[in-house]
Amino acid sequence: MTAEIVSLPWAGVWARRLDRHGLSDPAPDARLAGVVGAMCGAHAQVLSAAELSIGLRTAGATRADVRHALWTERSLVKTFGPRGTVHLLPTAELPLWLGALSAIPPIPRSLPEPMRMTAEQVDAVVAAVAAALDEAELTTAELDDAVVAGAGAWAGDLVMPAFQGMWPRWRQVIPVAAHRGVLCFGPNRGRNITYTSPRRWLPGLRPADGPTALAGLVRRYLHAYGPATPEQFARWLNAPPRWTAELFDSLAGDLERVDVQGTVGWVPAGDTVPATPADGVHLLPYFDAYTVGCYPRELLYPGPAADRVPSTGRGGNFQVLLVGGTVAGLWHQRRSGRRVEITVEPLVDLGDAPQRALADQVARVGEVLEAVPAWTFGTVPVGAHA
Repeated sequence: MTAEIVSLPWAGVWARRLDRHGLSDPAPDARLAGVVGAMCGAHAQVLSAAELSIGLRTAGATRADVRHALWTERSLVKTFGPRGTVHLLPTAELPLWLGALSAIPPIPRSLPEPMRMTAEQVDAVVAAVAAALDEAELTTAELDDAVVAGAGAWAGDLVMPAFQGMWPRWRQVIPVAAHRGVLCFGPNRGRNITYTSPRRWLPGLRPADGPTALAGLVRRYLHAYGPATPEQFARWLNAPPRWTAELFDSLAGDLERVDVQGTVGWVPAGDTVPATPADGVHLLPYFDAYTVGCYPRELLYPGPAADRVPSTGRGGNFQVLLVGGTVAGLWHQRRSGRRVEITVEPLVDLGDAPQRALADQVARVGEVLEAVPAWTFGTVPVGAHA
């Protein structure tokens, strides 16, 4: 690490992160893959939330543009990203992501004996998934049958507790199969999700070398969310903290320490350009990358926000109002046909200029959702998204 530590104020750090996410200055039209790459993936467990996340960062984009990029242009791919959660990732960056995610040592879990699988069984399931999806789009039930046929009856044993019953053993390997490059999501078939091969998005796909990919992922994360610590990166990635600290140590020559009002974090070397304090107003949907990836939580959720929204754990489970880069309220949407009713609950006093900026943001949400928006101030009664 460099001997001299650059100092930055927190206000400048929030502004820097907003800028890196394309929130303060949305990217030009038709750069959706670049936008998703800059935010290190868009959480897509709820696909409509991912569409809004990406649309708000891209000038003129709508949810239809995101769907076109995903299913027609295939510049985006829906798969399992950091923390084993569903994300949209840039197709061109898929080798890097697969190389990095496959290289993370798993956090030890104590599974009940009936659920456990040997390394050989995991390999057998991955091979069966690869063979089944090579030229197909299969629903989960169809893939159940194909994996059992390819790996053996043991793969179908109903041993995994699920929402309203039990799932077959093999399904715990779905994220592993994705990280090994043999599975991603296909377009829904009615109300059923489908899986297919990511090689239909990127022919000849091969995961990148692990150490090289991990170094690239650290740089990408610190560019978008830095200054950040190894512990914060470990939480974002769901990686072992000690292993993450050793990873940062191995990249010492590529990183630079930054002091943010007494808190030391890291950025890519030379990436310490100060930013003008943020003063924008933004509405972020559930699981937005900004609220999931930014730390420290007690500063991201200051004052009243700390009481209204849990500042630890999965803060992304709430739709939030940002003012100056930190959480200053909640919001809720209710769609009916072509209309979307938006309720905003500020947790701070908003002056005239922020209220005008909020009205502009509501209008932009309506554009992304291809709906006619109407909004009001009020209490947001809904809790966290499941």
